[in-house]
Amino acid sequence: MKISIIGAGNIGKTLGGKWAQAGHQVIYGVRNPADPKYAGLNAAPIAESLAEAEVVLLSLPGAGVPEFAAQFGAHLNDKIIIDATNNPRSPQMNYLEALQAAAPQAVLVRAFSTLGWENFANPQLGGQQIDLFYAGDQAARPVAEQLIREVDLRPVYLGGLDAVPALDGLTRAWFALAFGQGKGRRVAFKLLEE
Repeated sequence: MKISIIGAGNIGKTLGGKWAQAGHQVIYGVRNPADPKYAGLNAAPIAESLAEAEVVLLSLPGAGVPEFAAQFGAHLNDKIIIDATNNPRSPQMNYLEALQAAAPQAVLVRAFSTLGWENFANPQLGGQQIDLFYAGDQAARPVAEQLIREVDLRPVYLGGLDAVPALDGLTRAWFALAFGQGKGRRVAFKLLEE
């Protein structure tokens, strides 16, 4: 699979590294690929990184999504867009509406937004596999679940885009536990069922 990762911070590099190990073609879309901080990464200008991508992971700061969508929306149509961004200062944690408006033919998924990147780097806690809750277009489920499993997380589908507010509630719960209660970033969730 050809995957463009927009942003090369902790989340982008962690997921991109695991997906590259799984055999995917990963390219990082960044503003200045010549910057020494991207040394060793397959980095390209954002538009170039999107050209042949089948899947796009947004791992840039959440507040930058509207500008990104306005500038590159035409490049996103007919691709699976995984929104891993968060804007915890906003009543709405995500910018899916801006993405949908800019790229109406894109297939949207909200995933990798409920946990800190440390849990993607090491997806085991207390000897148990961490669950990754996600939501989005039903058509993207097979690809989303494959990519989640390739990070060694267990995918838990909450539903379509109408389930995103519930998913973002988990993100707020993670922030409350990790920072508000001082439990640290190695906090995760597990679905138990009979």
